This record gives sequence, structure tokens and C-alpha cells, in this order.
Amino acid sequence: MLWQDARPQLSRTVASPAKGQVEPLVETNSTALRDTRERPAGSGRMAAMRFELATVPGTAERPNEDWASLALPASGQGGSLVVLDGVTPPRGDDGCVHGVPWFTSHLGGTLLHLSGSHRDMPLAEALALSIRRTADTHRGSCDLSHVRTPQATVVAVRWDGDSVEHLVLSDATLLLEAPNGVVRAVLDDRLDHIPKEVLRSVTATDALRNRDGGFFTAAADPEVAARAVTGTTPRADVRAVAALSDGASRWTDLFAEGSWADLMGLLRAEGPHGLVGRVRAREAADTRRGGRARGKTHDDATAVYAELQPPSGRPLPRA
Repeated sequence: MLWQDARPQLSRTVASPAKGQVEPLVETNSTALRDTRERPAGSGRMAAMRFELATVPGTAERPNEDWASLALPASGQGGSLVVLDGVTPPRGDDGCVHGVPWFTSHLGGTLLHLSGSHRDMPLAEALALSIRRTADTHRGSCDLSHVRTPQATVVAVRWDGDSVEHLVLSDATLLLEAPNGVVRAVLDDRLDHIPKEVLRSVTATDALRNRDGGFFTAAADPEVAARAVTGTTPRADVRAVAALSDGASRWTDLFAEGSWADLMGLLRAEGPHGLVGRVRAREAADTRRGGRARGKTHDDATAVYAELQPPSGRPLPRA
């Protein structure tokens, strides 16, 4: 049985599973988690698999609205990871008494549970059910029809011995690295097609939120899950995966410090905390550009890195 505590965690939580159970590795605040262990690789050989996670709040004045976790079966035959980036509402009423961190914790925990315990359920269906269950927990106390009801972007990945399944909703980033080093970015780019001047208007943005012709996030409507970008890749074609909130992906997509392949190399060499550290340094050096492009000088930044095959030895990008 997969276990996930929906409450905010101050540090790593690792269960002690019985045979056949799932071991969750939980990280929801500003410390990093690294887990390197030996896994069966066939023919009696053992292969190292590496999993690292870091999530850092944008400022000390606001709680971290990102959420991330991964879960590994004790047998070592597969796993799941989830990254949520909670959408910070503009000042004013959002119809909910709980807040975004509460929402991302509940939605993320439910999605991780379903992705691990119902491995025959497609990730889009798991997300839809997670949205419904989360909505049910506060339907009686909150106005879930409010356009700014708590919501989040989503990346989910699930793998077994044969395939790697993925889901991306809104402006989060998933990177899939092939054994030959080629990196493919899986993106939901609907926000990129909306003019920046429109997004600077709260009223105009609200009119496009979870609407045809606009963009979609996980909020209270389970049908939004069908709008996610989904797919499956043979396990043999995936050496490593990385899931990033937009506060971490800005190293490439905002500051242009390197390509997606360079970012993957940085994660391999320095880990998620190293990536976030470089993002923070770049933000400090160019506050005006960071604030203008994203609305925040420092955003919550989350990265999960999982190696599913031995590294290829590609070099780290120059600092």
C-alpha cells in the first residue's frame, strides 16, 4: 500500500514498507533529498538508480506553494513522481478558506497514491479522480466555482519495467533523456500563445483560465485532466527524467543559461539543489528581467531528478 501524508512536511519522510509495498520519499520544503540505491538490472547484475528532489520557497514571507514527491516500490520494479506548482492568486477573495499549500498537498498526495496503487489507471484518469476527491474535501466550506479557487500545474511520471508514462498540465516542464543523451522536453505550451499584455491583466487572465482558447490548470473540475499532455515511452528509451516547476525551469526558458540538454547535465552533476542555486544567482544578477517576465523576482522552485539507467557521462555545462 502506498502511503502519503497530505500535511506539509518539514523534512524527508521515508516509510519502511513490507515486501510488495511502496516506499514514498516525501519532500515539501527547502531541504534536498537524495536517494541512491542498487536495483536489479537483469542477468544477476545490479544497477544504481538515483533519485533527487529539492523544493525551495521563493521568499521567506510566503509559504512554499509547490509540492513534490516520489514513490518507489520496495521491489524496485517501478515508481512514480509528482510535481505541483500552486498558482498564487492575486490579492482578494479566492473563495477558499484553506489556501494554496493545503490544496497542493492534498491533490499531490492523492495523485501520488493513485498513480502507485492503481497502476492500470491512466495518469489522466488518476488526475481527474484526484481533483474530484480533493474538491470533495472542501466542497462544503469553500466556493469551488470561484475562478481563483486554489489550483496548480502538474507533472506526473510513472514507470515500470516496460514503459514510462507521463502527464503535463500547464506551464510545468518534463524532460526525458534518451540513452544517447538526446533530451526531449514535454510541454503544455498554451500559456505561451497568450499575449503577455493579456496575462498582465488579472481580469483578462481570469477570463481565459480553464476555458477553451485559454489555458488549463488542476482546480476543482475533474474534466480538466483530459486537457493534459500525455504519452508513453518505452523504458529502454529513457535514461533519466526531470520534472520542474516554472521557478526551476527558468534557468533555460527565461534566462537562456543553457539548453534543456544542458539543464539535464546540470541536474546530473549538481542535483536539483544545484540547479535551484544557479537560478537564484541568476535572478539576483538580473532582477528586472526575472520580475518582468514572470511577475515574481524569486518564484518557488522545485525539481525532481530520476535516473532510470546508468549515466552516459555527458559533461556538465559551463557555469
